[in-house]
Amino acid sequence: MTPDDRLPQPCTAVARRRALIGTLGALLLPALPARAASPATALDVWPRASAVPGGIARLSLGPAAKRPPVRTAQGSFPVLVIGDAIEWTAIVGIPLAARPGEARVAVQAPDGQLVPVAYTVAPKRYSEQRLKVAPGTVDLSAADNTRYERERDHLAGVMATFTDVPEALDLRMVAPVPGRRSSSFGLRRVFNGQSRNPHSGMDIAAATGTPVTVPLPGRVIDVGDYFFNGGTVWLDHGGGLLSMYCHLSAMDVKVGERLATGDRLGAVGATGRATGPHLHWSVMLNRAMVDPALFLAA
Repeated sequence: MTPDDRLPQPCTAVARRRALIGTLGALLLPALPARAASPATALDVWPRASAVPGGIARLSLGPAAKRPPVRTAQGSFPVLVIGDAIEWTAIVGIPLAARPGEARVAVQAPDGQLVPVAYTVAPKRYSEQRLKVAPGTVDLSAADNTRYERERDHLAGVMATFTDVPEALDLRMVAPVPGRRSSSFGLRRVFNGQSRNPHSGMDIAAATGTPVTVPLPGRVIDVGDYFFNGGTVWLDHGGGLLSMYCHLSAMDVKVGERLATGDRLGAVGATGRATGPHLHWSVMLNRAMVDPALFLAA
């Protein structure tokens, strides 16, 4: 997917920034109005903006002496904020279940006031695939369901991870494994008439044993073998930006390790509920799964 709505970087951006910092003294605007996200045009800004369900909104917050705290609607989850005293930008993950229309985040001003910033979520229709399979492959047994619920509760804690944003955070990612993208983000599968959750990641077809490498520096926050996802590794990149790697045949890292871009974290496999060897790669922002393609150059 190559979205057209990318972050604007007009030629007057530097002048505008200097004017803001000069007149506002690097303080967050005290009465920041709600406003819609602007369409993006720059080719070298990561992640690319795509304000649709499963996409990302980039919201300019203006200047401030310190990184302004931002939370999703009703203060639910903290939001990744990048930039510097001249201009901060909120990088907001939009849930796949989000309805088109106006959405908001809340910015905490220096006086503690919560200032709403609005943006518009545009509609997007993802593909749907209808399949007929043996009933036993759709409905879980009691034992399998118990295991799934136990794992779901554990993973909820993993997904709640939020750590400080690294000083220098370059959000452009490198694909964790070479190969054909075999299943697109957002695809909804219907098994025997029963709808399942949309596909929340990117599937990359590759042979079993193919090395899986780190797309962006991060810390390992979970390693496990799960019913649906098989061998799985989670990374924390800071500021609520997480990534997940599933169906691994080997997991070569331990919780707590810090990894650099290009480090090996495991190997492609077909563990868990997988029909063949591939990597399922997910990216999460403020607890919303978003399209990994927005972080890639191509």
